Amino acid sequence: MEIYYLEIRAVHMAAAFASGGFFLLRALALNMLGAAWPMSAWVRFLSYCVDTVLFTAALMLIVITHQYPFVSPWLTVKVALVLPVYFILGYWALRAKRAGVRLALTFAAVAAFLLIYSIARTHNPLGIFG
Repeated sequence: MEIYYLEIRAVHMAAAFASGGFFLLRALALNMLGAAWPMSAWVRFLSYCVDTVLFTAALMLIVITHQYPFVSPWLTVKVALVLPVYFILGYWALRAKRAGVRLALTFAAVAAFLLIYSIARTHNPLGIFG
């Protein structure tokens, strides 16, 4: 599997950008246009598919590189931000009743995504702040 490291890494990165970009597109369509399609079943399913590819590639990279959460500090922080912070903020950003709350949660989710990205790029638990 090691021989496919670059390909798996490229899939992981593409899926990460697709996941973040798709979330932002959905959130903006919902908040700015009041569109209904961002919450339709097929759009949610597509989002789950992208996130499944992202998670699968991440697990494959963990196995290949032998960098594990709770062993590699930067990876620990990245995982801790993705699961409870980014996903929960994103979930509520699309489902909150009030538009102002949805917008604030969208900005918070995008900020979390950017921090996660900077942690991944720098391999530093503080990302660009380290």
